[in-house]
Amino acid sequence: MYIRIINNVKRFIELDGEELNFFTSLLSTRKYKRKEMLLRNGEVSKYELFIINGCVKNYTIDNNGFEHISMFAIEDWWTGDIASFVTRTPTVFNIEALEDTEVLQISKSDLELLLDKIPKFEKFFRILYQRSLTTYIERNNQNISFTAEQRYLTFIKKYPKFELRISQKNIASYLGITPEFLSVLRKKLNS
Repeated sequence: MYIRIINNVKRFIELDGEELNFFTSLLSTRKYKRKEMLLRNGEVSKYELFIINGCVKNYTIDNNGFEHISMFAIEDWWTGDIASFVTRTPTVFNIEALEDTEVLQISKSDLELLLDKIPKFEKFFRILYQRSLTTYIERNNQNISFTAEQRYLTFIKKYPKFELRISQKNIASYLGITPEFLSVLRKKLNS
């Protein structure tokens, strides 16, 4: 059960057996059915989540009831709402399982304990958060300056596995376009 997360961590830091055992002792497993909510708008994010199996979407809903997907997460990805998790304030996001999903989760207090006992994890989470911030900045820039076609081409190039697992409606929401326009765009690119 822990092989995937251990390999994820070992990409950036080396741990001995005792450190690995301590780390995994702080994790708990949770399973979600398709369409089940991992986090709802207004709740405080209690965990950082690592996807063992499955796929989730992080999204908000605007005043007109439209869904705006900010990210997807699949196996070997971390997800959650870092702002809510760190500040202990209610989230504006929803996280929903798009497939049956299993996660490993770590609470804020256990994460703090981990960082105190094994300082190497400071480096790991710094790198994780830096990569997340970089991705957020790139995506924000693309939303401002790219055409819908450029956003779609960037999406399928960067996340080739997603198109096979995620509905056209969800991909369109992520790209900020309608499913109908995405269908037209796909036909144009495939001709």
